[in-house]
Amino acid sequence: MPTLPLAFEVGTFVVLGIILLFDLLLVVKRPHEPSMKEAGLWVAFYVGLALVFAALMFVFTGPEYGGQFVAGWVTEYSLSIDNLFVFIIIMARFSVPRKYQQEVLMVGIIIALILRGIFIALGAAVIENFSWIFYIFGAFLLYTAYKQATDSGEDEEHAGDNKLISKLKSVLPMSESYDGNKIRTVVDGKKVFTPMLIVFVTIGLTDLLFAVDSIPAIFGLTQSAFIVFTANIFALMGLRQLYFLLGGLMTRLIYLKHALSVILAFIGVKLVLHAMHVNELPFINGGEHIEWAPEIPTFVSLAVIIATIVIAVVASLIRSRVTDNPAARADEKGEVAEAPVVDEDLDQAAGDVGAKDTRR
Repeated sequence: MPTLPLAFEVGTFVVLGIILLFDLLLVVKRPHEPSMKEAGLWVAFYVGLALVFAALMFVFTGPEYGGQFVAGWVTEYSLSIDNLFVFIIIMARFSVPRKYQQEVLMVGIIIALILRGIFIALGAAVIENFSWIFYIFGAFLLYTAYKQATDSGEDEEHAGDNKLISKLKSVLPMSESYDGNKIRTVVDGKKVFTPMLIVFVTIGLTDLLFAVDSIPAIFGLTQSAFIVFTANIFALMGLRQLYFLLGGLMTRLIYLKHALSVILAFIGVKLVLHAMHVNELPFINGGEHIEWAPEIPTFVSLAVIIATIVIAVVASLIRSRVTDNPAARADEKGEVAEAPVVDEDLDQAAGDVGAKDTRR
């Protein structure tokens, strides 16, 4: 497998850093709730940017690394969409004004990227020195897939209610209301923190908890820390605008969590097979590699991930359309939907009983 040129890696981080800084300044200087058109254009921009980067990966390093990035980015993007459910709950729980939600998400994403960078660096170091860690990652993802499929969503309802947040509220002097987008304000002549600080911390920590699932999943697709981190950056950069674009549609993607469960389970199996293929544990096969354990190619992983997401989205939209139809809902319950009452029927009924004032 070819080595990525150092200039390419450095140049990538410089360009992405400039884009993130520009985006942050734009949000801070002009706080507003983006329209659907604006959100859609920004999402298209970040998706296009990721595809351009993928093309550059193919040119500089060939299809293997390029395919790994696309698979990692699509996986991370899909898992990040699931984060939006929790972000919506957090915004509602803390009553964040709509015009400042962009800034909250942007700062939270930057915090998350810093924490994820540390997490990825540690993970890469462990993987490089201990190949048996793939057994643990694989087992963890299989367990996560099971929890994802069977979770009732009650934990999401309590997003933001944790001991650290409660401790911050009790220790730090806190105002009762927001003061624009400020973290600190003055109340009765004293400097205090605003609830905005708690929201920033909550978003950042919540995203880090999601990273505990997603980062091992991407390490199951590639062992390149650079690809893992760039996949995270491109996925999270577009997440903020996706929040406003898909906010009203999130409840319609009812099969998304099942799709993510399938993807996590698939990658978990892939990791276990890889661990068997490079096995060094003395109590498994005498410490020898298990040659019959297949290495799943990157293009197969990419095909499975994309197909699973497409099927889930299409099935969700079909299901949503059916449940939005009163006749279909009644048919599902074995009931007969009531025929709509038209004006002529009301007039006839009124004439039959001699009523002059019929309530329509």
